[in-house]
Amino acid sequence: MSDAASGQGPKQQADAVVDVAAMKRELDEKQDRLLRALAEMDNMRRRAQRDREEFTRYATESLLRDLIPIIDNFDRALEAARGNSEAAKVVEGISLIQRELLRVLERAGVKRYSALGQPFDPTRHEATASVVSADAKPNTVVAEMLPGYLLHDRVLRAAQVAVAVAPDEDAA
Repeated sequence: MSDAASGQGPKQQADAVVDVAAMKRELDEKQDRLLRALAEMDNMRRRAQRDREEFTRYATESLLRDLIPIIDNFDRALEAARGNSEAAKVVEGISLIQRELLRVLERAGVKRYSALGQPFDPTRHEATASVVSADAKPNTVVAEMLPGYLLHDRVLRAAQVAVAVAPDEDAA
């Protein structure tokens, strides 16, 4: 078939080929943008799911943090009443309440931890005192004023501790 028979000259055919190539590039670009948008939506969906799970896991953090001083007060009341034989029933009652409160907190994901004898870790311990000690390694927890608490893997309250320091060589 001749150019005259097809109704198109060589220039028109070349323009049509260029138009098809441009359309193909445009289609490829739009497909690429669509795939990127779908991938971004999928990432957002996964991020939102992770955020929801974390929120659910730690939603009670503020309430649980507020309950910890109550446990401290139970500890103080028990300590004060232990030496008094007349208060034996009161001690027993307070002790039962304290154990039940600790069980409730454990079911919510709260764990009490001790720092005694461990190397000082500022993410888990709050140093409230330093103690000169020739027996303990420097920077080791030698006394615990208040225990620490974790909510799952997050510190609710750092343990309040005394940390060993080496004796001053010059003072000897």
